[in-house]
Amino acid sequence: MKRLLEIFLIIILMSEPAIAVEKGAVTNLPLPRFVSLKASKANARRGPSLSHRIDWVYKRKHMPLEIYAEYENWRRVRDIDGAGGWVHYSLLSGIRTVILTINMQPLVKRPDENSNIVARFEKDVIAQIEKCELDWCQLTTGGFKGWVPKTSLWGVYEKELKD
Repeated sequence: MKRLLEIFLIIILMSEPAIAVEKGAVTNLPLPRFVSLKASKANARRGPSLSHRIDWVYKRKHMPLEIYAEYENWRRVRDIDGAGGWVHYSLLSGIRTVILTINMQPLVKRPDENSNIVARFEKDVIAQIEKCELDWCQLTTGGFKGWVPKTSLWGVYEKELKD
C-alpha cells in the first residue's frame, strides 16, 4: 500500500502543475481575480476601514482591478501599475474589463491575426470582455466589437477562458 501511495505521488508530481486557486475568506471566490471599478471615484486605503489613510484615488470608471485579498466588506486591489490598496466592495463590479497595452492595437473580426481589422485602439483604452478563448478575447468598446490577442491586454489571465 505504501509503495502504491509513493507511485501515485510521483505521478502527481511529474504531471503538469495545477494552478493553485486560493478562495477568499469572505466571498469564497477565487483569489486573485479581476473585477472592474463601478464608481467614477474610489479611494484606495492603507487598511480595510474608513479610518485608514487614503493612499490612492481611482478616477476611471470601468477600470480593471485585481483583487488579491478580502477582509469583511473590503477588497485589497491593485491596478495595471501595481498601485492599489483597500477598496470598499460596493465600489467594485463583477463586469469584466481590460486595458489595451499596445498602442494602435488592431481589433479584428475573428480570432486570427490575418482577419480583417475592424478598428485600431490606442494604448490604455478600456474595453469590456465578451468572451475569451485560449489566446484571444472578444471585446466591445467605442461601438466596436472584435478580437484582440490576450498578450495585448491587462485584466485577463493567460489561461483564462470566458463564455
